[in-house]
Amino acid sequence: MQIIEDIERLEALYGAPAPNSVAKVTPRLTPHYRTWIDAARFVILSTVGPEGTDASPRGDDGPVVRIVDDTTLWLPDWRGNNRIDSLRNIVRDGRVSLMFMVPGAHSVVRINGTAKLSVDPDLTESFEQKGRHPKSVIVVSAEEVYFQCAKALMRSDLWARDDAEGLPTAGAFIKEMVAEFDGDTYDKGYPEYAKAKMW
Repeated sequence: MQIIEDIERLEALYGAPAPNSVAKVTPRLTPHYRTWIDAARFVILSTVGPEGTDASPRGDDGPVVRIVDDTTLWLPDWRGNNRIDSLRNIVRDGRVSLMFMVPGAHSVVRINGTAKLSVDPDLTESFEQKGRHPKSVIVVSAEEVYFQCAKALMRSDLWARDDAEGLPTAGAFIKEMVAEFDGDTYDKGYPEYAKAKMW
């Protein structure tokens, strides 16, 4: 196996980036990027910490983040499984990346920047839904904003496919690790359980 171990060799292999791939990057949320992100109900949050990297899917039944100004976004941390991998990383290393996706849209919008974790009651309570609110809010400061080329989603035909039949279920994943776990019973209530856990 041939391994590339220096940047010069890597750049020689791929050549210079296309001019538009550099020109599209902005340090702030322009009107078009604001419109796009406001439409997103799903984002992947990537963080880094002493134990390594983490990528966490985040979703909401409205805009997944609140745009505060041209460089600031608030991402509520709704109730989940309490692993808090992303939150642990943010507390120790603020570098984050966000990847927003909108069903039917082939572009992906990406933000690179830093984040802090706020537990300010006024902030968490401002996200109240159905009488509940997140325990914390991730405050993201954007440094780079840009859209990703549509080729990946078009090539995968992501929004036109349904390849879920026959895949392992949530209960099967757990039972594979915990032999005595009742995966079938868990799966019967899983969609309702997952929705309820958010609140």
